[in-house]
Amino acid sequence: MRFNKLDLNLLVALDALLAERSVSLAAERICLSQSATSSALGRLRDYFGDELLVVKGRQMVLTPRAESLIAPVQAVLEQIRSTISVAPPFDPAITDRVIRIMASDYATQVFLGGAISRIGCLAPLLRFEILPPQDELVEALERGEVDLLFSLDHALSTEHPMCELFEDDYVVVGWLGNAHLKQPLTKELFLSLGHVTVEFGRSKHRAFDENFLSHRAYKRRLETVVSSFLTVPPLLVGSNRIALVQRRLAMQAIEQWPLAMLESPIELPRIRQAVQWHRTSNSDPAIQWLVEQLKIETASIGAEVDTANVVQLGSRLTPRKPARALEAAAQ
Repeated sequence: MRFNKLDLNLLVALDALLAERSVSLAAERICLSQSATSSALGRLRDYFGDELLVVKGRQMVLTPRAESLIAPVQAVLEQIRSTISVAPPFDPAITDRVIRIMASDYATQVFLGGAISRIGCLAPLLRFEILPPQDELVEALERGEVDLLFSLDHALSTEHPMCELFEDDYVVVGWLGNAHLKQPLTKELFLSLGHVTVEFGRSKHRAFDENFLSHRAYKRRLETVVSSFLTVPPLLVGSNRIALVQRRLAMQAIEQWPLAMLESPIELPRIRQAVQWHRTSNSDPAIQWLVEQLKIETASIGAEVDTANVVQLGSRLTPRKPARALEAAAQ
């Protein structure tokens, strides 16, 4: 690269020559051959119209012009080093970056929404783009389309760092008026009722609960398939359908809709929600700060949820209406 006809690569050679006052020692310092360094000196002499280094007795000395270049050349190279080598300090209060996150509506509803709200108080100019899950999660991260991935830990890559955020499990959710739920929910009744389930992406990937049940040869009646976890609860109201819903989401749903949670007669493994970032983002202070804030949010909501408000297996459903439903009925 040239600036005012000067090859900027020659500045490194010039700095070494001015400091060492020897072609051979300068060559060692900048890891060039002696002939290449001698050639660089010749080009520098041509550019400045000055000998720069001259032989005096048995050593080389700097000309007055060369002496005058020592401080400016050092300052220029130090400015370049500080600009390229040292990352600017990260200040969440003034950063205005856009952070792109790929996350399901479940993760956004039960965790990410609250986290972004709290982070907004610390970084008011920070902006977020929340993208729905794609068929190729990790590939989107590797292509640079997103900065953070939210998904179940088993769906993420071992090639990039991740952090587990919280655990969840599944409960059965049904309408309070569902007559079938007035009796104990056995495995046979569970499988015979109509179900609402979730598939997402262009390839219609099944949600974790359906994958688990189908791989263990449990056949349930899938009456309604949706592409969003948030649309499951309202589709249960006024029907005899049920659904397996993540407990954290179910706890929010029963406060909004006339629904109840029951323990599943089929035990499903707990799920672990994690966040992943590209390995090159380990040196990105903004991403690392965000991950730390997500850990703080995890501590505030609790890694696990209370199971005291779920109707236990073998119990009958006692109809009740959530607070919001009662308020609506009174109006």
